[in-house]
Amino acid sequence: MAYSGRVLVVDDDQNVLELIQLYGEREGFNVIGVNNGDLALAAFDRENPDVVVLDIMLPGVDGLTLCRNLRSIRMVHIIMLSAKGEEADRVLGLEMGADDYVSKPFSPRELVARIKAALRRSQAVDSGVGMKLIYPELEIQADTRRVIVAETSIELTPREFDLLYYLAQNPRHVFTREELLKAVWGYDFFGDQRTVDVHIRRLREKLKLLSHYVSTVWGVGYQFTPPSNREMITS
Repeated sequence: MAYSGRVLVVDDDQNVLELIQLYGEREGFNVIGVNNGDLALAAFDRENPDVVVLDIMLPGVDGLTLCRNLRSIRMVHIIMLSAKGEEADRVLGLEMGADDYVSKPFSPRELVARIKAALRRSQAVDSGVGMKLIYPELEIQADTRRVIVAETSIELTPREFDLLYYLAQNPRHVFTREELLKAVWGYDFFGDQRTVDVHIRRLREKLKLLSHYVSTVWGVGYQFTPPSNREMITS
C-alpha cells in the first residue's frame, strides 16, 4: 500500500538524504532533503511537509533549536535522528516537542514505518469528523485537533494530542508504556520507553489544573481518570 505525504529530511549526510529519499519514494512519499539547518526553515515554509525528519547535529542552526523553531510555526510530526551515544540529546529533543526519535545507524525500513505510522495515526484521528470527547472543564475535538481546558484552547504537539485522545477514549483503563507506544506511536517500539514518560509529563504541564486527569499507576503505566460522577460525552 502506497502512502501519500510530504516529508522534509534535514541531515548533513548526503548518503542519509539519498537513502531516505529512495525508501520513502518507494512508499509514495514526496521526500525533500536539505543538508543545513539554516536552509530548513525556508524549506519548511515552502514545502509545507506532513512529517519532518531532523538530525540533531547540523551545520548552521542545530537540530534541537530547529525543532523548537518549527514547533513555534506549526504543529507537524517531527522525528529526531541521533547517534546512539546522545541519550541526553534524545530526551531533550522530546522535551522540545519532537514526537519520536530514531538512533543512528538506523534501518531505513524502520524509519519509513515510523513515518507511515505518524501519518496513519493522524488520519485515523482526523477521520472522526465532528467527534468530541467532553469531560468537566475539558473538551477534545478530533476533527480540528483542538483541546480546550476551562474554555481556553491549549496547544499540543501531534503526538501529545494523539496520546490524550487515546487515553480519553478509554477512561480508567490502565495502559502499559508498551501498549501506548503500539497504539499511539503505531509500531512495536524497541527503544527507550521514556518517550512515553516525557510526553505524559509535557501533557500534564499543559493541562495544568486538569493534570490529575492523566494519572500514574505505579509499576504498570498510565490511565485517564475523569471525575467519578461524570462520564464521557461524544458528539
